[in-house]
Amino acid sequence: MGEVMSDVPTLVPARMLNEFVYCPRLFYLEWVDRQWEASDDTEHGRWVHRDVDARHGALAPPEGVSPETVRSVALSDADWGLTCVVDRVDHTDGTCSPVDYKRGHPDRDGVPWPADRIQSLAQCALLEAAGYVVTHGVISYAETHRRVEVPWTDEAKNELRSVVQEGREVAARIRPPLPLIDSAKCTRCSLAGLCLPDEINVLLARKETAARRILPRDPDSRPVYVTEPGSMVSARGGRIVVTKDGEKSADLRLIDVQSLCVFGNVQVSTQALTRLWGAGAPVLYLSTGGWLNGWSAGQPHKNVELRRRQVIAHATGGRFAARMVHAKIRNQRTLLRRLSRGGVEAATAAAMMDLARRAVEIPRYPDLLGIEGAAARLYFDAFSRMLADPRIRSAFEAQGREKRPPPDPVNCVLGYCYALLVKDLVVACLAVGLDPYLGVLHRPRFGRPSLALDLMEEFRPIVADSVTISVFNNNEVTESDFIRRGIGVQLTAKGRKKVTAAYERRVTSELTHPVYKYRLSYRRVFEVQARVLAAAMVGEIDDYVPVVTR
Repeated sequence: MGEVMSDVPTLVPARMLNEFVYCPRLFYLEWVDRQWEASDDTEHGRWVHRDVDARHGALAPPEGVSPETVRSVALSDADWGLTCVVDRVDHTDGTCSPVDYKRGHPDRDGVPWPADRIQSLAQCALLEAAGYVVTHGVISYAETHRRVEVPWTDEAKNELRSVVQEGREVAARIRPPLPLIDSAKCTRCSLAGLCLPDEINVLLARKETAARRILPRDPDSRPVYVTEPGSMVSARGGRIVVTKDGEKSADLRLIDVQSLCVFGNVQVSTQALTRLWGAGAPVLYLSTGGWLNGWSAGQPHKNVELRRRQVIAHATGGRFAARMVHAKIRNQRTLLRRLSRGGVEAATAAAMMDLARRAVEIPRYPDLLGIEGAAARLYFDAFSRMLADPRIRSAFEAQGREKRPPPDPVNCVLGYCYALLVKDLVVACLAVGLDPYLGVLHRPRFGRPSLALDLMEEFRPIVADSVTISVFNNNEVTESDFIRRGIGVQLTAKGRKKVTAAYERRVTSELTHPVYKYRLSYRRVFEVQARVLAAAMVGEIDDYVPVVTR
């Protein structure tokens, strides 16, 4: 924690002092990194504040205090280094009392929680600094309909000064504080899925037990795919509507849209873009064949320090790249051993394991590329053993792995699934605050989303390759789902829908995370791994820990 920043804002919001006392890491993530995630509790809190958040009334000057109640009063003071918005100010016998509304209840002894108390003290300090006579603050708990007084004394003033100073010192650090260990506070924290407290503690060996499943459940929102040429995506109220030639083909709630994926000539209205960006849903533009052309999103993530560290990792992150290549080779080997008909040759399995070991022993970039290429040749030489249809198998064997244009149906579906996968990893990078273009393994050339491609490596075999094998072996796609153009093969519109549906089934299915031992969907794992990489980049953990299946 030796490195510090010198540009901590002059004023600390009183609400952030509440977070600091509750959990210093939460305070850092919210105030310094500007990370936020809504939850049922935070939405209920907004409902509790629905009246007091509507400003009405003017606070009379100190020399003319009136008995009128004033709500939503903004206050600041440079000497205290604090700012706040007081929910309500009551006047009694020439004194003022700040009233803070809380959704919960006081502790068992009827006293306010420490975090709530420090926020009330900050409000008392700012009212007094504005010239008003203050003897106490009030916390009104909605769950019990109980008002609890917080005395404003000299001891309270000293306590507040100490907490403000400690908070500013934590905010000046380059890295956030370490997570709490096995704390009940984490289980209902809205930022648990961003903070990853138990996961970080497991990786740092700060706890011996497996990670609790405090990661929020998979969101109800899902990607929306618009593949029909000539379609129009617009927004109406809180809904996203897809039409073609004046006829409605889809009508979805905005909150159900995780991202919008448009293929080919599909129009998206400015209003729809604005609504989607406001909801944190990026819009991804793909070619008709599934090639990711680009994306649009709202304001970039506010964690500037993470982006700075990502630039450093781009230049020095060979160890991250080595772990990614290692995981990719191990997962390729596992898939071959699971699905090869007649088994994979022992020599091939042994050679791939040796290459995986060498990847982490020799993290120099040119060597990694050679190791990855050697493993890929072994893998795709044996890939056809996992295909059931002799005609499909022989067509792939005749060509091997070819990308542009794909000469056979297997290569065609592989390329399409890789495009869908990189699209999901771009979304994960944007959610975490990582620049999808600045990688540690793939070079940022020709507009490639290099970091998304890096994170994709460990998931290629267990997601994209697995989907490709299943759609052929289960006869989900047939010859009628492909068309030949020149020397290449393309999926028809019907074929793309079939493969997309199979891909969505895979990424929404669950696996047991090999490190944390709880179950979650592949799509959620994408974001978890992006957050683990971000933690390694800023120095919270020593190294990136990829997903390696057995």
